[in-house]
Amino acid sequence: MNIVVAIKHIPSIADDLPVKGNNVDFDSVDFVLNEFDEQSIEQAALVKEAVGGTVTVVGVDLIGELDNVLHLALAKGADKAVKVTADEPGADSHQQARWLSEAIRGTSPDIVFAGVQASNDLDGQIGAMIAAYLDMPYIGGVSSVEVSGNTATVNKEFAGGVGAKYEAALPMVVGVQAASKPPRYAPISKVRQIAQTATIEKVAPTGEASADVRERPLRILKMAPPVVTGHAEMFTGSSKEVAAKIVELLKNKGLA
Repeated sequence: MNIVVAIKHIPSIADDLPVKGNNVDFDSVDFVLNEFDEQSIEQAALVKEAVGGTVTVVGVDLIGELDNVLHLALAKGADKAVKVTADEPGADSHQQARWLSEAIRGTSPDIVFAGVQASNDLDGQIGAMIAAYLDMPYIGGVSSVEVSGNTATVNKEFAGGVGAKYEAALPMVVGVQAASKPPRYAPISKVRQIAQTATIEKVAPTGEASADVRERPLRILKMAPPVVTGHAEMFTGSSKEVAAKIVELLKNKGLA
């Protein structure tokens, strides 16, 4: 079973994100593995353990910070790592999907996993676009995957706690919402060891987005920290005193 996982490295949203020009100041932030891609790696590893095969992780290196994320993926169960050496921080999801699909095409995958979205932009399109470029079926919002022969059975989540089970012929692309099990922990010592010994295959970016996308590219016009317009007032005292203050405030606002 040839399993491929498309991954993305994103600025750590646990830190302040300084703005430089029309984008994040990439030199001032730490980059981490997108949390949904971490779920994808775990699901891929579970499929490999169930039916055999190899797991290859593929990512686009937009700013030269991808290696650490690829080493983490290898420590979590991937067998091979490939990076598309784009070095274009402004590339949108459509272009990244095109580069990824061309890199993935050469591996002749049986199943491709991608995080259902990225935490930094919540775009949620790369998996579906990879499927379109590879001419494969796509199912997103998936919470478990089982493979048997040339067929995959997936559980898809919908809003309101509703779920559905689908069966699809391989090859296919799966947008992972959550893996069947929590992502496995990779000790720092293991990640460092892999960083010293692992070989990352480099692939030049090939292929362009469709003509329709090129005519209407996604561009960031402006980025800035949120404007501070007010402050929070904290009430102190006993529960009765706080309740009285809240009632008084509502009366002053004409709401009570």
